[in-house]
Amino acid sequence: MKSLPSTLALGLRRGNLEIRQFLRQRESVVFTLLFPLILLAIFGSVFKDTIAPGVTFSQYFVAGMIASGLVNSGFQQLAIIIPMERDFGSLKRLRGTPMPAASYFIGKTILVLASMFFQVVLLLAGGVIFFHLNLPTSASKWITFTWLILLGTASSTSLGIAFSVVPKSGRGASAVVSPVVIILQFFSGVFFIFTQLPFWMQQVAAIFPLKWLTQGMRSVFLPDSFAASEVAHSWETGRTLGILLIWLFVGTYFSIKTFKWERE
Repeated sequence: MKSLPSTLALGLRRGNLEIRQFLRQRESVVFTLLFPLILLAIFGSVFKDTIAPGVTFSQYFVAGMIASGLVNSGFQQLAIIIPMERDFGSLKRLRGTPMPAASYFIGKTILVLASMFFQVVLLLAGGVIFFHLNLPTSASKWITFTWLILLGTASSTSLGIAFSVVPKSGRGASAVVSPVVIILQFFSGVFFIFTQLPFWMQQVAAIFPLKWLTQGMRSVFLPDSFAASEVAHSWETGRTLGILLIWLFVGTYFSIKTFKWERE
C-alpha cells in the first residue's frame, strides 16, 4: 500500500493550490496587492514634508505599509476567508480527507508569504521610482528585514486562523475583522508618526504586534539616527523579536485549541 505524502509535502501542495485559487479572484488580487501601493501614492503625494534629517514622510510610510501588509495578508485575509470557507462547506470536505490540519495551515502560510512578496516588491519599487526611497545598504538591515517578514508572516497567519472563530458567519466576517485592523493601523503608527499619537494610544498599541512590526521596519528603512526619535530612543530590536515570538506562540496555541472545521 502506497504511503501518503508527508505533512510538509501536503502543505506545499496545498499552498500551491491556495495561490492558484487566489489568483482566480481578480478583485482580491487587485485589492490585496495594489491597495498598499495606492495608499503610498496618495499619502506620499499629499505629505511631502521632511520629518527628520534625511527622512521624508514617504520613507516613514513605506516602512509602516510593509508591516501593515503583513497584518492585512495574514490576519485580516485569513480571518475573513476561513469563515467563508467554513460556510461553503470547503473545510468540512477537507476534514474528510487524509490531509492533516497542519498541512492546511502550511498552505495558508505559503499563500500569505507569496502575497507579501509581491506587495513588498511593488512597495519598494514604487517608493524608489516615485518617492526616492533609500534602500538599506548594510547586510545586517536586510537580515533584520528577512526575519521580520518571516516572523511577522507566521504570527499574523496564526493569529488570523485563531481569530477566524470569532465571526459567526462568512458574510459578517469583514464587518468584524476590518475595523480591528483599521484601528490597529491608526494606533500603531502606520498612517501617522507614532510619537505624535496620544500617550494612551501608544500604550494600547504596544500590546499588539503591529506596533512592533512597524518599528522594526523603520529600523530597516530609516537611518539609525532616527532611533532617537522613537519612544524608547532606540529601535528595541530584541524586544520586537521577543514580543513577536510571544504573539506567534499565542496565535499557534489558540489556532490549535479553537479552530473549527464546521459551523456550529
